Amino acid sequence: MSRCASSLWLILTALYAFYLSPASAVSGQEPLKASERIASYTAGQAVPVSCLNRTIDTGEHITDAQGQLQYIPFPTCNETGRPLELFFGVEKDINCTIDFISDPFFHLLEFYVHNDAPLTCRIPSRPLSSVISSSDTSSPQKDAEYTVSDTSTQTGAMGTQSTLYTPLIIALTGTLQLSHLHISNHLNMLLHAAPKSIAPGTIDSATAYSVSAHTKQTRISIGDSLPLHFSIRWYPSTSLPSGWSGVGGHLYTSTLVYCLLSAGAATAVCVAYFRGVELPKRLRRYARDKAFGGGGGEGRYGGYGLPMANGYGGGYGYGIGKKD
Repeated sequence: MSRCASSLWLILTALYAFYLSPASAVSGQEPLKASERIASYTAGQAVPVSCLNRTIDTGEHITDAQGQLQYIPFPTCNETGRPLELFFGVEKDINCTIDFISDPFFHLLEFYVHNDAPLTCRIPSRPLSSVISSSDTSSPQKDAEYTVSDTSTQTGAMGTQSTLYTPLIIALTGTLQLSHLHISNHLNMLLHAAPKSIAPGTIDSATAYSVSAHTKQTRISIGDSLPLHFSIRWYPSTSLPSGWSGVGGHLYTSTLVYCLLSAGAATAVCVAYFRGVELPKRLRRYARDKAFGGGGGEGRYGGYGLPMANGYGGGYGYGIGKKD
């Protein structure tokens, strides 16, 4: 009887262990289901621009209640009705007209132009809603619904940096006057994406600067509008490709082809001029000289000479000579 009881106990224990093994496997997989994956930018996806908030008195930065630097959206563009936005991987020219320059913003522009304080902006290195659950891949709207807080990623004594953002310093140049400003409102903006093999769809670095500071300027007073023209260029890695072709001393294929084409065009023009203008002139001159005796020893009248004393003309005809 005891042997039967022990056998039954062993069978029940085995069944119980078999029942618990799938449950433990499921519980062991729960952290894997809840693990997070990092999303990335797709081509054409909007990239918002925010800038450091500064005081108009000294140009110093403003901090929030937690003592971290406060960033505010870039001023609203009149063309879109939204703050300045870039588009990942899209190269184009963007116009952003700030409709009204208020008195505080005018004083901030003075700081920016005089380089007393930089126009410090930033853009998200990845979409701010980039951390999603890897187990939920059925809903394409999951990224848009999940927002990551930035406060936990601030570094530095005053939160001067964030692991979620890429710094974007806009070097705005111009000339200060007593009652107005001259701002160089044409800017180049260069953005580098991280290599796809390392971090696809990630912004690595960015910068913007005014160009043609002495020729492309706009006059700004309080109450005016400020048109900004951005020329956007993207690079697929952190390496900046060379765009300089050298300063002489080298022979390039393009230079050789240009010289050959120029020589061919010049030859064609010379031949056309000679055959169409110069050659007909020379033929007419030669014919006229032949006709009026300028043709090298023949008669003045094209070979028909005047009468001579011996009765023979100097040309091909017979003259009327004097009779004895």
